[in-house]
Amino acid sequence: MPPSRPFICVIGASQCTEEEARTAEAVGRELARRGAALVCGGHGGVMEAACRGAQAAGGLTIGILSEADRRAANRYVDVPIVTGLGWARNSIVVLTGQAAIAVGGAYGTLSEIAYARMYNRAVIGLGTWKLQAPGLAEAPVILASGPEDAVEKALAAARMWE
Repeated sequence: MPPSRPFICVIGASQCTEEEARTAEAVGRELARRGAALVCGGHGGVMEAACRGAQAAGGLTIGILSEADRRAANRYVDVPIVTGLGWARNSIVVLTGQAAIAVGGAYGTLSEIAYARMYNRAVIGLGTWKLQAPGLAEAPVILASGPEDAVEKALAAARMWE
């Protein structure tokens, strides 16, 4: 049975710039406003900012934690899911969502982008990795002009999974 609402991942670094935090918070707010659940890695930086925005707008936030302790979640995570898997949890993060929005990011974000594409999840990018896969006509990351555009594109991609 499909989820009753879209589940959209917000991926990005646990340490981010103020601009990335503002962008992530706006993405979280817009996801909540549009009725989507926000899925992330549950830590600080982009993840915390996105959860803060979603909670402020009355949304649901889910954190898939790398640790085996739910206290590792940022204070804006409604549903902490402990895995004890370290970086391997990145696969679970993107599998839980129907699409992903990448805001900035470091190597952990790059791994989530790769997992998302391996599992046929769309990745919408806001100031993130610019990638081109050899031999593929389409870029692995769909660029967005801003938070609202990113959410619109992610929700459109999520409809494939209904």
